[in-house]
Amino acid sequence: LTTDMVVDITTTGRRSGAPRRIEIWAHRIGDRVFITGSPGTRSWYANLVANPDLTFHLKQRARADLPARATPITDDAERRAILSQIKAQSAFDQRRSMDVDQWVKGSCLVEVRFPE
Repeated sequence: LTTDMVVDITTTGRRSGAPRRIEIWAHRIGDRVFITGSPGTRSWYANLVANPDLTFHLKQRARADLPARATPITDDAERRAILSQIKAQSAFDQRRSMDVDQWVKGSCLVEVRFPE
């Protein structure tokens, strides 16, 4: 994920129960993997809050469909620390220019864990 940040995730629809696959950026900080987005309401996040199990699809240099579990990060201090690191290492101009306070207040943030 250091260079291949674009992945797909498949969540379970919170109302429909149907699989929902989207393309999204994943961010690796040390040994941890996070998914976030621009401030606003996101269906993928609502789906993961309702059912934290997902499939994490690697699709660039490596290809794999990995079972995973999402944990929402809700503590503001932890969110600020993580989002500041994502901003600092981001190659994506929009993320580099994003106001961290705005991002902390209004964005979705989950840690993705993979079973051992």
